[in-house]
Amino acid sequence: MTETEADRSTDTRCGYVAIIGAPNAGKSTLLNLLAGSKLSIVSPKVQTTRARVLGIRIEGGAQLIFVDTPGIFAPRRRLDRAMVSAAWEGAGDADLVLLMVDAERGIDADVDRILTGLRDGNRKAILALNKVDLVRRSKLLELAAKLNEAGVFTDTFMISALTEDGVGDLLAHLAKHLPEGPWLFPEDQLSDVPMRLLASEITREKLFLQLHQELPYAATVETETWEEFENGDVRIGQVIFVQRDSQRAIVLGKGGRQIRAIGEAARTELQEMFERKVHLFLHVKVREQWVDDPERFRAMGLDHNA
Repeated sequence: MTETEADRSTDTRCGYVAIIGAPNAGKSTLLNLLAGSKLSIVSPKVQTTRARVLGIRIEGGAQLIFVDTPGIFAPRRRLDRAMVSAAWEGAGDADLVLLMVDAERGIDADVDRILTGLRDGNRKAILALNKVDLVRRSKLLELAAKLNEAGVFTDTFMISALTEDGVGDLLAHLAKHLPEGPWLFPEDQLSDVPMRLLASEITREKLFLQLHQELPYAATVETETWEEFENGDVRIGQVIFVQRDSQRAIVLGKGGRQIRAIGEAARTELQEMFERKVHLFLHVKVREQWVDDPERFRAMGLDHNA
């Protein structure tokens, strides 16, 4: 070990912070804010985050590795079970656990289920009441007191991941309480998410944003081809998997108008993200049992047998 590396190992902190919560609590919005880059998709449709996503943030001498997990809810299908399992696994492996609760929604069955899971696992967490800009202070204090009755929280923060209120204080607290040790990632790295997977997630977000009232959860996007050119352009070929012909028709739209709109929205964001010209080609395929296909689960980083 060089002298610089030895100094860093004693003067720095580094660790994993798992962001857990019920679906649509604002976990992905917070991760994107903390990482300073779009890493996890955001959609008004619940349970859109399927796999664990890492976002890396340097705060002073601390390297915080945030793990955005799928929302924890009552699973009904194999995919649901795999998502919930991934969330709890992320919490179990982390140095710190941050539970985000939608302050406007309060304590519902999903939040109560998470509190029970933390308590049964003898796991401590930090509470972040999110969307506090939408709730009266008296209600916030009452909600915080009721949540703290569970006995699992070491600290409580009131934040708005959208307006950034209170996020600075939360970040400073997390950085201070990470274990001492060397950084695990290069200083300029924002995530460990492969670009192919990130591109798939961006297209899946556009799919949900444009069709969330019409398209069920039984849709996924995979990047099949990725070709780089000498001039810096990239050609990306993606497949949107749905379960039925009727869903394929919805994604395509009349005369192909819908899929063109989805592709244009995804291409625009990918170009901004990758800072180069993107040629995006989308195809829609029907695969009735993709939600039970082990290969599709592996592509999403989920355990088919969870």
